[in-house]
Amino acid sequence: MILIMSVEPIRDRRAERRESTRAEILDAAWELARAQGLAGLSLRDVARRIGMRPPSLYWYFDSKHAIYDAMFAEANRQLLARLAEQDWPADPRALLRLTARVFVGFSAEDVERYQLLFQRTIPDFEPSPGSYALAVQVFEQMRARFAAAGLSDPAQFDLWTALVAGLAAQQTSNDPGGDRWLRLVDEAVDMYADRVLGKPAPRRTR
Repeated sequence: MILIMSVEPIRDRRAERRESTRAEILDAAWELARAQGLAGLSLRDVARRIGMRPPSLYWYFDSKHAIYDAMFAEANRQLLARLAEQDWPADPRALLRLTARVFVGFSAEDVERYQLLFQRTIPDFEPSPGSYALAVQVFEQMRARFAAAGLSDPAQFDLWTALVAGLAAQQTSNDPGGDRWLRLVDEAVDMYADRVLGKPAPRRTR
């Protein structure tokens, strides 16, 4: 009889500690960005927040833009996760409504996250190819949802992105923490849907 012994994979504890520290640094960076604004983020403040000497921070992130890049990637992963957890309806109008609610709601939850993802808040910051690929995934998923609603004209998609981006910008800029423009999402979507899908047939009354 041949005995087959299972071998547990060897854990790379140094890599685990490094990733844990990177996550702690990112958490501190988000906290400071929300308190001081994205542009006010400094490596010295991040290091102080987690009890690390500033030079040691460079072992994990070689520049402030590298931290922004990791934050950009993390935020896009959060948006992709939000999209993945939705129960997408088959009805085109309902699908458009849910798409807009998800995007505008996600944007309104965290102003600094929204600014990093969708506005040019940080001078000279460009996401790395790997981080930007996550943003492309978000865009392509939105395009796929749009196609599922029977809308394939690029101009219709451009108008759609302008509509939901405008609602998100108004909400985050003029009523942060509120719901003034969130409450208008369905109405705005219905006006758009009436234009591109046609108005729904009136209900028959007996």
